Amino acid sequence: MTDFATLIEADKGQKARTIQILDVFNFEDWLKDQPDQVRAIVQAYNFTANPESYLVLPLSGSQSDKSEEEEGDFTVVAGVRNHKALEPWDLVKLGGKLPAGKYRLSGASAKNGLFGWLIPQHTFEKYKEIDNKQGPSVLLVKDEIAQVDEAVRQAEATAMVRDMVNTPAADMGPDKLEDIVEKLADKHDADLKVTRGDTLEKNFPMIHGVGKAAMRDHAPRLIELIWGKADHPKIAIVGKGVTFDSGGLSMKSPAGMLLMKKDMGGAAHAIALARMIMDAKLPVQLHLLVPAVENSVDGHALRPGDILQSRKGLTVEIGNTDAEGRLVLGDAMTLAGEEEPELMIDFATLTGAARVALGPDLPAMFCNDDEMAAALLEAGETEDDPLWRMPLWSRYEYRLNSPIADTNNVSTGSFAGCITAALFLQKFVPDDLPWAHFDTYAWRPASKAGRPKGGEALGLRASWRYLRKRYGS
Repeated sequence: MTDFATLIEADKGQKARTIQILDVFNFEDWLKDQPDQVRAIVQAYNFTANPESYLVLPLSGSQSDKSEEEEGDFTVVAGVRNHKALEPWDLVKLGGKLPAGKYRLSGASAKNGLFGWLIPQHTFEKYKEIDNKQGPSVLLVKDEIAQVDEAVRQAEATAMVRDMVNTPAADMGPDKLEDIVEKLADKHDADLKVTRGDTLEKNFPMIHGVGKAAMRDHAPRLIELIWGKADHPKIAIVGKGVTFDSGGLSMKSPAGMLLMKKDMGGAAHAIALARMIMDAKLPVQLHLLVPAVENSVDGHALRPGDILQSRKGLTVEIGNTDAEGRLVLGDAMTLAGEEEPELMIDFATLTGAARVALGPDLPAMFCNDDEMAAALLEAGETEDDPLWRMPLWSRYEYRLNSPIADTNNVSTGSFAGCITAALFLQKFVPDDLPWAHFDTYAWRPASKAGRPKGGEALGLRASWRYLRKRYGS
């Protein structure tokens, strides 16, 4: 993984190129003070300091006129929304596009923009050598040095999610998810417990039922990590770890299966969030739960019409084997609730209905606690990692009715699919437990600056900011 910590240095007067930060409100005043050559270039390129725009300019004056701190033969002007308060993505085009070297900002504090400088310098290179790869661009900072650890933490977690989701299922099966969590447990002196294979059948029958078709080569498992002091507030983080989803006997089309390596995106988010919690030594007792399965097809595969027991005791009629993520989450969330945490958050690439409603960039958030929901939405706004609250509309619960079991795993009809999926999960959450559910895409279908096509962390930084503010780190 990219060594993000090397991309920001304390400013001790090193030679560096200058990046002048502007917005549309101070642009004209800045332009008036520039020599004719600069004004001509700015006009030729129609640069007006719009957000996420930048322009490389020749350094005015002779080499002898340069400050002792200036380097090279050019300077940069960059537009942002508000030069007085940078936002997380404001520097994303600069960190990813400028030539290798050292830079310092002028006219703005880098405080809130460090993440945007770091993350575009990470690329996924496991299977493809990147030709003409740009060298590192290093940002020099002064008082903002105190924010570097947090920016690096966010960049590392985001890169982790991207890399895990981008990795094909052949190299990111249930065993690999276990390996990743085991390495985190070893690093942070956490306890690891894994229940795998047929031993799941008694206590986690829905995880076993979904994963049993891949038992021989990709045995299902429930991965648990416990970290932190026993007298700290207990929190549960759960992530859907379906490492490949064929749809089971309710098989997807070839096009529908094409991106199904990303169906473990919820687990990637949960693991990355756990990493941030432990790295920051947040004063909580963490319970991470990842039900890891492959939804495959063989003679043991779950059938439409089958009835599964659940850990909670509810019986579930299988209306569609392609609605498997909610099943494995149900058993994991039941166990999490039994430990009586102070709150629970789950991440899942759960429904196409959420994408129809909100598109690929905006996770659907369901929450049974208004105060928690409001704080999460605020955190998403602050981090520019937006969320959209969807309703746990109880009047749709009838759509999950089954004539022969306590519930069906899918609703009747095609309406409100992400809501009924969330209502199914809610059946496995204790009534008095504050809980948030993120139905996230974990994928970016088109590239943007610093955000390449492929795996993406959506809702991760928002949930981390919420936890950090709540528990005071």
